Amino acid sequence: MRRPRALLLLATILFAEAGLLWAAVVWLILELLTETPTSLASAVAILVLVLIAASWVTAIAINSLRRRSWIRGAAVTWQLVQIAVAVGSFQGLYARPDLGWALLLPSVVVLVLLFQRPVIAETSTPEVPGSPR
Repeated sequence: MRRPRALLLLATILFAEAGLLWAAVVWLILELLTETPTSLASAVAILVLVLIAASWVTAIAINSLRRRSWIRGAAVTWQLVQIAVAVGSFQGLYARPDLGWALLLPSVVVLVLLFQRPVIAETSTPEVPGSPR
């Protein structure tokens, strides 16, 4: 069975987000090993949070190709988190509008794709344990 283009685009964006999160994990590990953090506890906590996020977004991306119904709620939640970070990136003393747009645009695209009829149809079929799709 062929996957709709909207579902493939959704999975592609989710995999790109996951890949960037894994790159952030590597960068944070390198920074932790080569630099002296102001607070070691905070540095480790941020690393653990990014590691959890990378694992979770990877799971969402993989299971979007498996057409699992639970990915819609998980992906919406993740995109809302990214939108919140994007909004914060547009304002304040250390504003970075470039990062804000880089987070906001893919999040909006993913949210639109999640509510497209083909994506809903592909991820709404009841799952029977052990049956391939």
